Amino acid sequence: MNTDTASTLLDQQQQHLDALLLLLRQELAALSERDIASLEQLTKEKTQLLISVEQTDKAVGQLPNLAEIKKLSWFIDAVAKIDTVLAECKQQNAVNQQVLDQSQLTLERFKNTLLSQQGKSGLTYTNKGKPSVDSIGKGIKA
Repeated sequence: MNTDTASTLLDQQQQHLDALLLLLRQELAALSERDIASLEQLTKEKTQLLISVEQTDKAVGQLPNLAEIKKLSWFIDAVAKIDTVLAECKQQNAVNQQVLDQSQLTLERFKNTLLSQQGKSGLTYTNKGKPSVDSIGKGIKA
């Protein structure tokens, strides 16, 4: 294998990560809009891209002359660009996680409000501290 193969692999990796960053931004929009169908599709695409990133990374790691190629300036520059996009992906993923966590907290609060309105007198808590409504009747008539 020669430097052309390494260059091609790094270009592919750059393209995969650019596409991943775009998907992560689309995921944020879908999370904000609570678009479940889009989220499912984006998750599938994201999984495929992550598999491609992993495969490309393994292919680069298996280059027979990798030690020499790592010393070349074009390789160092390409890896630096890839690392920059990877850092952006990680940052965007962290933002998406925060948005998702906030959405879940909001839904949990809404659920708790509904539960408390549904059965004010029967609202209890589970052993894990989660609210639940006691659905047992007021008394037993035998």
